[in-house]
Amino acid sequence: MKYFWIQLLLIAGSVSMALVFIRTWGQARNRAWKRIAFSVFVVVNVYAVLRPTDVTWVAHRLGVGRGTDLVLYVMVLAMGFLTLNTFLRFRSLEKKLTDLARTVALNEGVRHNEERLGTYADVPRPAAPASAGAGSGANADSETVKA
Repeated sequence: MKYFWIQLLLIAGSVSMALVFIRTWGQARNRAWKRIAFSVFVVVNVYAVLRPTDVTWVAHRLGVGRGTDLVLYVMVLAMGFLTLNTFLRFRSLEKKLTDLARTVALNEGVRHNEERLGTYADVPRPAAPASAGAGSGANADSETVKA
């Protein structure tokens, strides 16, 4: 009964995180392993709040002095994972945005040249650049625009 209020607050925080995650579940298109990992995290979190001595017991079994130290180490690893995951996601989105901008620029250039010079039936329209980047597709597109 001594720790009732803090336990209640921590469990309410875990449950509210779970509810927010479940509400945005379909929108975020989370992968199955992320859903499972988050669900396990919430269950372990609630268990650790209700039975903190068990966390200390697990910490001793793993060679860590205290349960709070074990929780800190796990949170540092989780934070590193989240940071790496966010970095990779932003890098992927950046690449997609660059490819989209290139495609729009090439199409606008062709449209502008067709309006200015007239349409030529023998000059093929450039295809969208390959998802591999600005390799041979960009060279072929620029040659078409020059013609």
